[in-house]
Amino acid sequence: MLSLGIVGLPNVGKSTLFNALTKSKQADAQNYPFCTIEPNVGVVEVPDERLLPLSTTSVSKKIIPTAIEFVDIAGLVKGASEGEGLGNKFLSHIRETDAIIQVVRAFEDGNITHVHGKVDPCDDSEIINLELIMADWQTVSKKLERVKKDAKGVKAKEMEKELALLEKLDAQLQAGKPARDLEYDEDEQLLVRDLHLISMKPIMYVVNVEEGGEWNGELDAPYIVVSAKIEAEIAELDDADKSEFMKDLGMEETGLDKLIVAGYKLLDLVTYFTSGEQETRAWTVKRGTCGPEAAGVIHTDFIKGYIKADVANCKDFAENGGWSGIKETGKMQLVGKDYEVKDGDVIYFHVAT
Repeated sequence: MLSLGIVGLPNVGKSTLFNALTKSKQADAQNYPFCTIEPNVGVVEVPDERLLPLSTTSVSKKIIPTAIEFVDIAGLVKGASEGEGLGNKFLSHIRETDAIIQVVRAFEDGNITHVHGKVDPCDDSEIINLELIMADWQTVSKKLERVKKDAKGVKAKEMEKELALLEKLDAQLQAGKPARDLEYDEDEQLLVRDLHLISMKPIMYVVNVEEGGEWNGELDAPYIVVSAKIEAEIAELDDADKSEFMKDLGMEETGLDKLIVAGYKLLDLVTYFTSGEQETRAWTVKRGTCGPEAAGVIHTDFIKGYIKADVANCKDFAENGGWSGIKETGKMQLVGKDYEVKDGDVIYFHVAT
């Protein structure tokens, strides 16, 4: 399951956003630093309008959307990379997520203090990014010391590549630049993956504004503009009231919808479906994933047992009566191991058991 870590300075609206996204009260969104002591995890179903027509066509007993895990991680402060605040816990939790959603504050509220005394989304992002980079630098510098000691005699040649990579990373991080901005060859990609660097993770921002607010500034990564306060109100409404409320505010989509679309784009993900009498279900894979690996998301045994797959576009599948009907239209493909799964594919895997 895709895991997105929500991070931000204290009092930027991070936990309020998490509560709204997960429609829960797991996170204590009170107005004081470090109110989120342990990571709060919420699993959110990904809304997908393609599921219902597929399910109707297959007369499925149930519909299972794909899901995203949001992790609300304890507030970060300046100096966290050196253990300030809850820095060490924060850093260990964020390493386990697939991508980082950084909440920055663009709203004014005299009742909610900003830890640095002024509201500036760019300043917020610079503080947190520098802490993440410095945490990575500590990881790299310690590893570099060990490798330098070991890279002697007969080991020197075989450790040459790793030493060169660590020196490159050390210089990059010391300069206050994230590891993701460097280019890596295939060997280096394998080495850097083992370091579990935070600044290698994809990042996006949520700019938290007041009701009706806008923000058109520049940040170093993609961002969406959301009012966490409004999202919290929407989360409390039933579907009918929600539609009316959003219409009154001129909103076409919720913050959750915007965040899911942005998150999928950030991680370059696609959704495929399986559909039959028992269930119609959505699955998420990276773009470019081939048949066996896509089948492995359902069950790891399917990777080795993969033989072939029937594939149809979800719209064609629904319009032509499912598997039984689409086989006669010429719109179904029989594909092998090299087929790259596309967004909207309906797939039936043939596997050896």
